[in-house]
This record gives sequence, C-alpha cells and structure tokens, in this order.
Amino acid sequence: MTIEPSQRVDTVPPSGIRRFFELAEEMDEIISLGVGEPDFSAPWAAREAAITSLELGRTSYTANRGRRELRELIAEDADRRYDLTYEPDEEVLVTTGASEGLDLALRAVIDPGDTVAVVQPSYVSYVPGVIFAGGEPLPVPTTQETDFKLTPEALYDAGADEADALVLCYPNNPTGATMTGAELEPIAEFAREHDLIVFSDEIYSELTYEHDHTSIATLPGMRERTIVFNGFSKAYAMTGLRLGYALGPPEAIAAMNRIHQYTMLSAPTTAQYAAIEALESCDDAVGEMRRQYDRRRRLVLSRFEEIGIECFPASGAFYAFPESPWDDSEAFAEALLEDQHVAVVPGTAFGEGGEGHLRVSYATGMDDLKEALDRIETFIS
Repeated sequence: MTIEPSQRVDTVPPSGIRRFFELAEEMDEIISLGVGEPDFSAPWAAREAAITSLELGRTSYTANRGRRELRELIAEDADRRYDLTYEPDEEVLVTTGASEGLDLALRAVIDPGDTVAVVQPSYVSYVPGVIFAGGEPLPVPTTQETDFKLTPEALYDAGADEADALVLCYPNNPTGATMTGAELEPIAEFAREHDLIVFSDEIYSELTYEHDHTSIATLPGMRERTIVFNGFSKAYAMTGLRLGYALGPPEAIAAMNRIHQYTMLSAPTTAQYAAIEALESCDDAVGEMRRQYDRRRRLVLSRFEEIGIECFPASGAFYAFPESPWDDSEAFAEALLEDQHVAVVPGTAFGEGGEGHLRVSYATGMDDLKEALDRIETFIS
C-alpha cells in the first residue's frame, strides 16, 4: 500500500519561496534578499522575559485563548495604535503566529465550495489556506499602474462581487504597498454592498513609512464582518517564537478557538511571556527598527533608479517589488543567484500580477544590502 496525498493537498504546488531558499543554501557567500524575516534580534527585554519564564519553570499550557494578561495587553495596544476596540475575553485569540490565525479563520468560517477572493500578488499561504479549508480561491490581481493598491474596479473585474469572502494584506507582502483609510473606504463599501467576510492580514502594520496604518475593521460597518490578524514576528523581530493573534466578532473567535483547542491547544507559553514584555516596554526598540528599515528602503529605491530598474515607491513592510530586467522573472532570479550569489524571489511565487517582478527584501544589514545592489548592477550591465 502507498499512502497518497489527498486531492486537496495534491493541487497545491510547493512554495516558490522555499525553492529559492533551498537553492541558496547550496551555495557559498550568498547575500539573501529573499527572506521575509527581520535581521534584528527580538528586543532584549522580551528575550529576558522568555528566559526568566523558563528559569521559573513556567512551561505549562496556558488557556486555549492565551494568557488573559496578554489578551488584555493586545486589546489595549490595538486600541491605542489603531482605534481597534476588542474585548479580551471574547474577541481576542492568541495563535501560533498570524499564519495559524488565518488558517483557523478560513477553516472556521468557510464552507466547502465557498468562493474566497484573494488579493494578489500576496503572501504564498493564502491560496493554499483557502484550498485546505475547502474553499475556491478567486485571484484578484493588482498592478503597478495602481501601485498595487486594491480598487473596486479590480474586484469587479475578477468577479469578487459574487464571492463569499475577501483576503487582503496591507501593508503588503510582497509588494510593500500600503493603503490609506481613504483608499480603503471604497473597498469597505464593496464588502458591505456584496456582503463579504473580510480576512485582513495586518502583520506589517507597524512598518509603514509615509502614513499611519489604518485597519479596514475601523471603517463603518466593517467590524462585524472583519477578522484582523497581527502578531509579533515582524515589528518585534520574534519570528521564531511563533506568536500572533486574531481580533474579531465573538462568534468568529469562538469558532476559531474550537478548532485551535483541538489542534494546537494553546500558543507557545514562553513566547507569550516574551510578548507581554514586548507590549509593555519595547516601543522604543520597534521605533528604532522601523527607522532602520526606512533608511534601507530609501537606499534600495534610489539604487534601483540609478541602475535603471523600474520600481514603484514601496511604502510599507520591508520589501521592494521592482520590475524584472528580463521578461522571465524566475529565469532572472536563478541566473542572478548562480552568477552573483544574490538571492531574490521571482514574483511568480506570489500569484497573478507577480510575473515580471522580483521581491527584494531589505531586512538585511546595510553593508550586505549595498553589496547585493552593486552585484545586481554588475549582472545587468
């Protein structure tokens, strides 16, 4: 007997990002601009809190929804930063990364055959998550002509007015695009008019450089139809601790917790103690990381302009999304890796609208970043 994958799993290709990581790992002296992970360490106070919790033997499960102290702090932080008001006991769920939160939400809310519109280019897990939940993904391409911002026209063109739900991510991975409150208003109107559930991935909310972040859940009529996902991986450089959270209406959070309590039990205890300290005392560290990312962003955009590579002015996350100098972005990325030992990710890894572009992460040290950009210039000259 041979164990075969289910049809659902078999339809999902391997991650295009991971393929390039594996190629890069086989080479020496690689400069990677492909990793969507901060090059900073988590703030010392958060790390010390994690260490102390271990020294005190705090290694038991927590409540399924997460430690109440942490949920209270998450609710206070969301209110203070983004005017998002959620009740800690019923409307906050601590998850093993924001990715688990989205996976739980899709499985808790989406019925087999439901159509889920997915704004693209987008993070690689969204479409597989919809498929694993039994839904039908509907790509909604965005383009450089609109700075990769979502518009009602793009939603109508894709047929999203017939969808059941919408997945969006701003600040965006992979493009670095952001949307203001005014730009989100027509999207909220579309969601209300066509009765869409909205899954809003806001993991990069603290990494905006030209305007403050606005959550779509704060717009009129959106709180009751939106689940917001955020976490500690990006702003607090706590990727390996795997801690995120979901904010949403009580019935949605209860349904998500019903799955979470069977499949995950609770998010990592040590990480929860680190997150408590991060929310209480690490704002300055987050601000300093943001300033460093902005310096790098400006360097990357100016160097691409000097080199002659077209790149729209990314204003969030820690990515630029330049046009590929070759028509085939995957072939360009492979050749650049082989010839100059610089790793970038072809835009094809991120769905429709990604072809012809490259994701370039500036979550790496300034010296390596300058050297990598010099190598790119050498390669195309």
